[in-house]
Amino acid sequence: MREEQHPKGWNEKKTNDSWAIFKIMGEFVNGFEKMSAIGPSVSIFGSARTKPDHKYYKLAEDVAAKIVNAGYGVITGGGPGIMEAGNKGAHLAGGTSVGLNIELPFEQHDNPYIDSDKSINFDYFFVRKVMFVKYSQGFVVMPGGFGTLDELFEAITLIQTNKIEKFPIILVGTDFWAGLMDWVKSTLLDKFENISAKDLDLIHLVDTSEEVVDILDNFYKDYGLSPNF
Repeated sequence: MREEQHPKGWNEKKTNDSWAIFKIMGEFVNGFEKMSAIGPSVSIFGSARTKPDHKYYKLAEDVAAKIVNAGYGVITGGGPGIMEAGNKGAHLAGGTSVGLNIELPFEQHDNPYIDSDKSINFDYFFVRKVMFVKYSQGFVVMPGGFGTLDELFEAITLIQTNKIEKFPIILVGTDFWAGLMDWVKSTLLDKFENISAKDLDLIHLVDTSEEVVDILDNFYKDYGLSPNF
């Protein structure tokens, strides 16, 4: 009987993949232990490339400060750009500032505005995304790239399929998001009927920090700031 052939190094890779389970478990345990203690918080997403003098950096900073003043903490991806602005706004307003860090080509280090006991490092994207979804009372999505879109659509998908509890998803910046939302409504909803109208109920398009806080407060006014975990 002919012996089954495998690529060189296959057995070693198979063993390494098995041992990776323990590293993944460790990231989940560390993340759960730290995140479960932070209280109700809102995640802010956006581009790592946004400079401090850009209007959306300044707006993200203001959004974060107002979120903190409304009684929430702020969670970001811990890097530069919009993430730094979110942590900076929360930090300067005296609120909880959490950073879920991962090493990426344009995010070489965590920003300096994360609370020292709330900076968590991840090697695995999927573990990091679980923490965002599980421990957030809302997503504030600033202009960003593929990573921002990935986090946005994953949250929408999980809510749509009832895998997580509903929470508000707030897109900040009409000039950035309007084209995407027009396409979603005209193509996905109206033309091809690939989604239902109710799938869009929790998505809000705004331009100001005041609108962000109003949406969060209106969503949670009936049952307070109870964490969703």
